[in-house]
Amino acid sequence: MLKLHHIGIVVSKISNSFPELTKYIKFEKTTIPIFITSQKVNVCFLKIGEFNLELIEPVGEDSPVATFANKGGGFHHLCFEVKNIREKLDEFVKNGARIIVEPVIGFEGRLTAFVLLNMKDTKINLVELAEEEPVKS
Repeated sequence: MLKLHHIGIVVSKISNSFPELTKYIKFEKTTIPIFITSQKVNVCFLKIGEFNLELIEPVGEDSPVATFANKGGGFHHLCFEVKNIREKLDEFVKNGARIIVEPVIGFEGRLTAFVLLNMKDTKINLVELAEEEPVKS
């Protein structure tokens, strides 16, 4: 089963985008920006209802989202929580998806992976999968 965790939005600077959003939307909870080594980004989660908005700021030109941010940023991906990331990845691949980031430690110490879906009309092709529980050390 998939449960929506967040909608990822690429921004050039979290410090500029956060005040813009909070001017219009009251969030139940926000996090301070944290650095995600595997993606070379700072992220900040803004809880609204049952899910979050994730602001994604590239850290350096070698960040996977740097080019996207330089073109104006915006909607980037949907993230779904899953019980077993490897099983869900196998299911997605069987249905035509392509893994572009194998499972790595991502936000909140969870295993995360990115897949490109094969959808031509929907235009929501990038999906992040995140295991429900953090990796145990």
